Amino acid sequence: MSARPIPALGYSWLTSLYDPVVRWTTRERTFKSKFLAQAAVSPGHRVLDIGCGTGTLVIELKQRCPQATVTGLDADADVLTIAARKLRAAGVEATLDIGRCDHLPYEDATFDRALSSLMLHHLTRAEKQRTLTELFRVLRPGGHLYIADWGRAHDIFMRGAFLVVQLLDGFKTTSDNVQGALPALIAAAGFQGVRETERMRTPVGTLSLYRGDRP
Repeated sequence: MSARPIPALGYSWLTSLYDPVVRWTTRERTFKSKFLAQAAVSPGHRVLDIGCGTGTLVIELKQRCPQATVTGLDADADVLTIAARKLRAAGVEATLDIGRCDHLPYEDATFDRALSSLMLHHLTRAEKQRTLTELFRVLRPGGHLYIADWGRAHDIFMRGAFLVVQLLDGFKTTSDNVQGALPALIAAAGFQGVRETERMRTPVGTLSLYRGDRP
């Protein structure tokens, strides 16, 4: 999701395969369980899931904490249609907005938590910088940013496996992930206490969890 809508898996014709592919390639249940545990969403929190895709994380957020107010944002109308259908099937109420991650349609200091799962690696360096600046803006002071995305490889085997993602999503946009540059970009947007909190091996590379605090 960016100034240019990016279909799930990079191509519109692959959108219907997104959920099973993510489940198989990312150890989705494991990483999202750790991701949401770290986010520690509480009743009354306002939470933004940026690049929400088909809504899996939005549903899990609401099921874990029904009293939280959850908003999912994506630029791809097709995946939002799928997300809306999944929310209805799960009996979950949340807001789904269409919009750009580098120009968020929200007031300053709107959210207590901002989450991004497997979205930043689709963006160029400039788009990442604008997106992180926007996330800093819409988080209230004392709020927290949580990111799950591809990180620096554990070893040569994980680096080789990640070539599959790069061939699909692009070498230019994924280079910051390969180089382990995301923490520096997060800090440059104004976040404090930036850290990589977890690294996990998956069939297609190393997946990292990051946190940044909004002063």
